[in-house]
Amino acid sequence: MSARNFFSDSDRHAIRAAIADAENTTSGEIRLHVESRCKADVLDRAAGVFEVLGMHKTELRNGVLFYLATEDRQFAILGDGGINAVVPDDFWDGVRDTVIQGLAAGNAVDGLAAGIRLAGDQLAAHFPVAADDVNELSDDISFGS
Repeated sequence: MSARNFFSDSDRHAIRAAIADAENTTSGEIRLHVESRCKADVLDRAAGVFEVLGMHKTELRNGVLFYLATEDRQFAILGDGGINAVVPDDFWDGVRDTVIQGLAAGNAVDGLAAGIRLAGDQLAAHFPVAADDVNELSDDISFGS
């Protein structure tokens, strides 16, 4: 199954809604990138996607990328320097484990939404939304090959 077909239209809507809800209380930015195969180390690939998506260009360096390779069953989460500087050292491991539990149970949408909420809570705590906040990055899921 190709990455573009991994989620139904309602799944995509639910994930996009989870991202939008999380971003309503923060200036942080959350993205999900999905591709079929990960031919490199999953963290290295996620870092490359992070750069291609321009996530390192947010004003407060508070972007968070959820990366999923469906066929290879690989998942990673990356936060930019601003958010990494303020969350506990093991925070991203806990978010990763939450998402992986959902994936392993066959419920990718709930797992991803739960992880997105966790990331959003930390972003809101450290980067609250400002009156002049601008959504710097799309909430849409991006897809690779």
